[in-house]
Amino acid sequence: MLGVIRRRVACKGNPALNLEQGIRVIASRAFSSTAKEMTVRDALNSALDEEMSADPKVFLMGEEVGEYQGAYKITKGLLDKYGPERVVDTPITEAGFAGIGVGAAYYGLRPVIEFMTFNFSMQAIDHIINSAAKSNYMSAGQISVPIVFRGPNGAAAGVGAQHSQCYAAWFGACPGLKVLVPYSAEDARGLLKAAIRDPDPVVFLENELLYGESFPVSAEVLDSSFCLPIGKAKIEREGKDVTITTFSKMVGYALQAAEILANEGISAEVINLRSIRPLDRSTINASVRKTNRLVTVEEGFPQHGVGAEICASVVEESFGYLDAPVERISGADVPMPYAANLERLAVPQVDDIVRAVKRACYRSSSLAATA
Repeated sequence: MLGVIRRRVACKGNPALNLEQGIRVIASRAFSSTAKEMTVRDALNSALDEEMSADPKVFLMGEEVGEYQGAYKITKGLLDKYGPERVVDTPITEAGFAGIGVGAAYYGLRPVIEFMTFNFSMQAIDHIINSAAKSNYMSAGQISVPIVFRGPNGAAAGVGAQHSQCYAAWFGACPGLKVLVPYSAEDARGLLKAAIRDPDPVVFLENELLYGESFPVSAEVLDSSFCLPIGKAKIEREGKDVTITTFSKMVGYALQAAEILANEGISAEVINLRSIRPLDRSTINASVRKTNRLVTVEEGFPQHGVGAEICASVVEESFGYLDAPVERISGADVPMPYAANLERLAVPQVDDIVRAVKRACYRSSSLAATA
């Protein structure tokens, strides 16, 4: 939007030129999906850069975020641009720098704390839950804690049980936190900007395997004012036969499954949750009331998972619309194996989603035929 305003000011007094510029802006937004792509890594980096430039209270802190430019190069170039006072390298002490970040947030700064993997956030769990998440409530709204905890979450590849766990359900269960789970470059840019601007603590769960993936981005997404609403899901693909809810890397798998299913005559609606807490229950239930079937997909453990919460919401609010039992797909109920063949069996695959959707769709057909 700022870019459009600048163009209009530059063209003031020349109606023809103003009209031409307007047409160019509209055209760029209409066709930018094929003209411009951005990796998730660059989307995160640019969001950090723009928010640090816009607000001097924003600063970064974590292991290797400065001199090494980030373990995954998300913070590349930011030390040179903003200096060591705003891009702070820390010792290997998650409890230490998470606590410092919460304290800084108490005093009005806006820290962005990077965990090299969210598995290491367990070292800082007291500060995240007892200090950051609960302080606003315990102070009767007098203390805001505008802090972001970000980093890779869930399974990567060959890194074993202690570096592969998904913490979406863990943090999603805690009042006082907001929990965001980007999939695309658009998600990464818009949600990270929203997280940094938010007055409450935000847990921002990225996926290591998505960092290098490229996605189409529009001119609107590239504008420095772009921001996505927290708590609003996105319907990535519309359908009429079954609803698939998912987040992070599994969105891509669900879209692949939907394409396969379309060739077999099954129209699947794919919902990218974007936000675990708050959860967009209205979008989920509206979709289920249209399709009459639900399949949930996540990488985390099955018990007490995100999918379980979605199932409960649909049973409570839309049970009468269901034409088949809900199908839940999750990671295996075991710590992540190290062996590659076992690791693949421990996380959902595209074929698992296809089979679950077929069960949901064909089961109701067989029951109807029997009846």
